[in-house]
Amino acid sequence: MENKKRKIAIIAGSRGEYGYIRPIIREIEKDPDLDYGLIATNMHVLDSFGSSVDEIKKDKIKVFGEIHNTFDGYTHLTMAKSLSVFMLQLPEILKQMETDMIIVSGDRGEQLMASIVGAYMYIPVAHIQAGEVSGNIDGVTRHAITKFAHLHFAANQDATDRILKMGEEPQRVYTVGAPQLDELTQGFVTPSEKIYQKFSLSKEKPSILFAFHSVTEELDYLEKHLDEVLPALSQFPHQTVMILNNSDAGSKIVRRKIIEYKRPQMKIYKNVPRQDYAGLMNVVDVIVGNSSSGILEAPTFKLPAVNIGNREKGRLQGINVINADYNRDDIFQAINKALSPEFKANMQHCVNPYGDGRSAERIVKILKEAIINDKLLVKKLTY
Repeated sequence: MENKKRKIAIIAGSRGEYGYIRPIIREIEKDPDLDYGLIATNMHVLDSFGSSVDEIKKDKIKVFGEIHNTFDGYTHLTMAKSLSVFMLQLPEILKQMETDMIIVSGDRGEQLMASIVGAYMYIPVAHIQAGEVSGNIDGVTRHAITKFAHLHFAANQDATDRILKMGEEPQRVYTVGAPQLDELTQGFVTPSEKIYQKFSLSKEKPSILFAFHSVTEELDYLEKHLDEVLPALSQFPHQTVMILNNSDAGSKIVRRKIIEYKRPQMKIYKNVPRQDYAGLMNVVDVIVGNSSSGILEAPTFKLPAVNIGNREKGRLQGINVINADYNRDDIFQAINKALSPEFKANMQHCVNPYGDGRSAERIVKILKEAIINDKLLVKKLTY
C-alpha cells in the first residue's frame, strides 16, 4: 500500500508572507513524501491590492482554497470582523484538504486565526519568523501565535532566546534563518536592465523605493504622520517608485495621502511581483518607509534603509538601517545621510542578521521528520 503523503496547508494573506513561503513550497515540491495546498486570503484575493493570487498561480503554485474575508472600510472594526470571517471558514477547508500540518508565517492577523484553528483541531502548527519584535499590534500577534504553535522557526539567536523566555519547550524551537532570503541569495531577482525598462528608471539618476503602512495603534495620528513623511520625501527630485500599502486599518488614508502628495518624479504601483520588488531593491539607492523589507531583505542587497516611526521598533537591525521619527526634518536628514557617499561606502560591510539563504531546506527537513503525536500536540510551559 502506498504511503500517504504528509499534506501541509500554507496560509497566505499578504504580499510579504509570499516571500517567506515560496522557497519552502519549492523544497516541498522536491520531496516525494510531502504535499501542500496554499490557502489564499485577504490582500491576495482583492483587486484593490493587485490580486496577487494571480501571481501565485502564474508561479504554478497549488492554491487549494481562496477565502474572501476582508470588509471594506479598513478600520479597527472591519479588521476584527474580517479576521472572524477567515476563522469561521478555515476549519472546513482544512478538513477538506485532509491537512496534516499548517504553516503560518510572520505576524498578521490571518496567521493568528490559523494558529488558533490548528491548535483547536489538533493539527500541528509551524510558525516561521517566530520570536521577533514588531512595534505595533503585529508584534502582539506574533507572540500570541507562539503560544498556539507547536514548532517555532526563528531567524536568529535573538528571536530564539525570546521564544524560550516565553516558556516554550526547547525541543520545539529551531534557529533556521529567514526563508525569504533564500531566493534573493539564489538569484531570484529580476535583472537590472529589465527593472530599469519596466519601471521607466534611468540608471544614470539616483532612485528611491518607498513603502509605508499604517500603524493601527496610531490611527488617530496617521494623517499628521503622513503630512511629515510625504513632504520630506517630496523634497527629493530623485526617481521614486511607490508601492501601495497593505489592508490594515487606515489603508485608505495612506493611499489618499500618497496620491495627494504625488510629484512628477514619483510612480505609484498597487502591487509588484516578488521578483520585481527584489530587483528594485537591487538597483535603487535607498528604501524609505516602514516596511519590514528594509530590515529583513535590504541588508542582503547592501541597501540603505530609512525606517520611519514605530512599526518596526525594537527589531534586530543591520548597519544599513537609519531610524527616523515622524518629523519631516528628521526624515529629510535621514534620507540625505543614506544617500551620502560615506554611508553607501560603509554598506560593503553590511551583513544580514537574518540568515544565510538556506532556511527553506532546514525548515522542510524538520516538517518532514517531525513525529505527530501527543508529545508534539500537547504543549507544556517551562515556567
